[in-house]
Amino acid sequence: MSQAVSDPAFWSRLQFAFTITYHYLFPQLTMGLAWFIVWWKWRALKTGDEKYNQAARFWAKIFGLNFAIGVVTGIPMEFQFGTNWAGFSQYAGGVIGQTLAMEGMFAFFMESAFIGAFIWGEKRLGPRNHFLAAVLVATGSWLSGYFILVTNSFMQHPVGYQIENGVLGLSSIGDYLSNPWAIVQFFHNQCAAVVTGAFVIAALGAFYTLRGRHPIQAKLYLRAGVLVGLIASLLVAFPTGDQQAKIVGRDQPVTLAAMEGKFKGSDWAGVAVIGQPNVMKERLDNSIEVPGALSFLAYGTFGSFVHGLDEFPQETWPDNIELLYYSFHLMITLGTLFILIMAFAVFQWWRGKLDISHWLHWVLLLAFPFPYIANTLGWMTAELGRQPWLIYNLYHTRDGYSKVVSNGDTIFTLIGFTGLYFVIGLLFLGLVGREITHGPDDEAVNGKEIAK
Repeated sequence: MSQAVSDPAFWSRLQFAFTITYHYLFPQLTMGLAWFIVWWKWRALKTGDEKYNQAARFWAKIFGLNFAIGVVTGIPMEFQFGTNWAGFSQYAGGVIGQTLAMEGMFAFFMESAFIGAFIWGEKRLGPRNHFLAAVLVATGSWLSGYFILVTNSFMQHPVGYQIENGVLGLSSIGDYLSNPWAIVQFFHNQCAAVVTGAFVIAALGAFYTLRGRHPIQAKLYLRAGVLVGLIASLLVAFPTGDQQAKIVGRDQPVTLAAMEGKFKGSDWAGVAVIGQPNVMKERLDNSIEVPGALSFLAYGTFGSFVHGLDEFPQETWPDNIELLYYSFHLMITLGTLFILIMAFAVFQWWRGKLDISHWLHWVLLLAFPFPYIANTLGWMTAELGRQPWLIYNLYHTRDGYSKVVSNGDTIFTLIGFTGLYFVIGLLFLGLVGREITHGPDDEAVNGKEIAK
């Protein structure tokens, strides 16, 4: 342990993990909210019902706050490529710099320009153009996600590259942008972001219902949240999660073995419902498994052979199998719980009891942090699983950090980020709390003035 802590790569990894985990708390909600806002604007345009405009205006403010904090917390990560990961940037900058630039030039500017127009320009734009602004905001938000995920997917499964003079360059921009790994990861990630948005919307609907405030909006939020939450939670599991498991089994079999704590390969490989990986003795202790489930998830048939860690050199094993294993299994557990919660909520809606099931409102209210946790665990699974590579089978993590940056410098900036982000978090919570306290009903007055 002391050797790991003294390793400069450890502190650079920890700093980047902290900043990117904190940062992603905000984009996942903006991407999750974006198409809800579009839907409500479309309904307002078609029906003329002001409640949909109220909902769109209110959630656009929450979207805007998340977007602003996401920008602030995203900037340091760009600098860390140069400050803490100079070796990686020198080696791979000719490839990953392309999509990072595209994200900034195209998606970010589209999203930032039109969110301002959407929040403050409704009177000038008129109903149809205001709806179009919502569509462009959502498109920019998801396009931004795609460019970032293409960058990450190249690190998971590099395609479309060439090596010249010891550094990477692009050989095919088409292959790079259409990386099969990126396409699967994009749909899986975006469905997970929609789960976050749906749970947050349902939680606020439940909160207003329990408080007896804003009844029309509360009912709208509850219904939209639980219905979309159920659909998105199911899509996270299948087909997107299923396809994600299959590409990991195909392209990173050692990662799949580590995720399941599978030290020896076998047919009819099971998914562990419970168990503790014992790396020293190379076994899974106290395991209870669903027979054949892992074989089916990874390769499509229950009898398929799943490789074990013992078939790969130990230097290629992920360097924290225990954390990887628990991250993956907790993510799966939470995903299953999301389906059950939202399925029961939709069932209560069908029975006509969604609005009066106060215990269910408490469940929905208290459940909203868990999609954030599940998304974080999902990214931990992806990034821990790729180790010990920064770019899978091409470039080791140990070679990527900046050799001239000392442990003391990295720890100092990590402490600084921690303090700064704590203050930013308090500011964000205060601003969101003010909007929630203010509520959506007062927006009706503004809506009538705009209509005039």
